[in-house]
Amino acid sequence: MPEISRFYGIIIYMYGYDHNPPHFHFVYGEFSGVVYIDTGVVEGKAPSKVISRVTKWLDIHKEELLNLWELSQKGEQLFKIKPLN
Repeated sequence: MPEISRFYGIIIYMYGYDHNPPHFHFVYGEFSGVVYIDTGVVEGKAPSKVISRVTKWLDIHKEELLNLWELSQKGEQLFKIKPLN
C-alpha cells in the first residue's frame, strides 16, 4: 500500500485499483480508518485529534487526492502530498 503522506504520527495510504468511491486509508498507532475524499466521511476509530488533522489535511489537498485516485485506478505510480504543518 503506497504511502502518500505522513504527519503527526499519522500515515496516509492509497491502494491501486481500489473500490469506489474515491478514498484513502490512514493509520495512527493501533488505530486505522478510511476517509472518503468527496464527502470527508471517516470510517474507523481514532482519537478525535487524529480525525481532525486528517480531515483538515483532506480539505487542503482534496484536488491532489482526486488526481492520485485517478492514477491509482490506472495502476500508475503515486506522488507524495505535503504533510500537515
